[in-house]
Amino acid sequence: MSEVIKVNEVTKSYNLYNKPIDRLKESMNFIRRKSYHVDFKALNSISFSVNKGECFGIIGTNGSGKSTILKIITGVLQPTTGSVEVNGRVSALLELGAGFNMDYTGIENIYMNGMVLGMSKSEVDEILPKIEEFAEIGDFINQPVKLYSSGMFARLAFAVAINVDPDILIVDEALSVGDIFFQAKCYKKFEEFKKLGKTILFVTHDMTSVLKYCDRVMLLNQGEFIKIGKPSEIVNIYKKILANSYNPNEEKNIENKIENNDDLWKNHLAVNPNPQIYGNGLAEIIDFGIFDSKGELTNTVEKFSNVLLKVKIKFNNHVENPIVAWTLKNNKGLEIMGTNTLYENVELSNIEAGDIIVCDFYFTVPIAVNQYLLDLGVTKYNGDELEVLCRNYEITTLDILSKTQNVGIVDPNCEIKVIKEN
Repeated sequence: MSEVIKVNEVTKSYNLYNKPIDRLKESMNFIRRKSYHVDFKALNSISFSVNKGECFGIIGTNGSGKSTILKIITGVLQPTTGSVEVNGRVSALLELGAGFNMDYTGIENIYMNGMVLGMSKSEVDEILPKIEEFAEIGDFINQPVKLYSSGMFARLAFAVAINVDPDILIVDEALSVGDIFFQAKCYKKFEEFKKLGKTILFVTHDMTSVLKYCDRVMLLNQGEFIKIGKPSEIVNIYKKILANSYNPNEEKNIENKIENNDDLWKNHLAVNPNPQIYGNGLAEIIDFGIFDSKGELTNTVEKFSNVLLKVKIKFNNHVENPIVAWTLKNNKGLEIMGTNTLYENVELSNIEAGDIIVCDFYFTVPIAVNQYLLDLGVTKYNGDELEVLCRNYEITTLDILSKTQNVGIVDPNCEIKVIKEN
């Protein structure tokens, strides 16, 4: 498979000054050459390649260098060291405003962008109706773009980018600006581009789009290269970074470590660094793990897939009929789904001090694409009163991803058949 983008050992450094006058002092310090700045590496020796016809995603936290590498690829920035090779016509949607003159009208910007890409006036004349139709901004196309709303600007910018017949389309979070109908229209174009064998370089914080559209994904963190791999694998590592639980030196063969009791399941998940853990201490949740349909530890699963939640509990006292529970809720605190051993008619008896048990909960997730919070708990009834032995409140997340969308919280898993009657 031929490479259309090749990035080789690219580093981008900036000089950071504590005070504006320090820059002047350094520029005038000819003899002693005293430094008044600190070197900041926005990118540190990044190398990767993108193949023709693939959708290549780049993800990472804010400040990881995603936008910087795109600007270097498109020629907006020059690398401090390293090289970039690009084979083919590139059309780029970087941050809002890039490549547009705010004083020009929409029409004038269309022609200017076309000529920058090497198109003749007649070629732009030919694609102009398609751009106007896709953008759907009406007479505003004849007004200066500085008068546009962010949504109108995004519509025009994307309409231009996809209609100049690029070999490589580069998109940096631009789709998050338009409304849902515009976004759906843009993603439909993504599908068309992929079928035509076009190359897409895609930066986004939307992990559902990463899972659905990307063939490979690269993860950056604080300017450093972390890994390139399958979308589900890289998204899972990204979630660990977000939760400050990523260990770059962890063993690749997690399963063997778990079987030998050398490691904890929760060490390989994105765990809340400041959870609320409380109870009377008669029991404690010492470990937990979320496993996908392939048996891999992860915070990210696909909708309707089989999930295994393992909860390991140590009892510090004799307990009659404890109840082990879990609940998924959204970020507003609404309980979405969950169960416990009492509801499922599973009786836990003969529990003595020092006993360690593991409860395996097998379930599927028929709920909307979103990020959910997981609560775990061990309780018992003391007469009619519920007694909390141990509760781990919002201990971790479960991210539901899917290639389809739905309305509301629960997915009806609808199958549609269309019959044409003549």
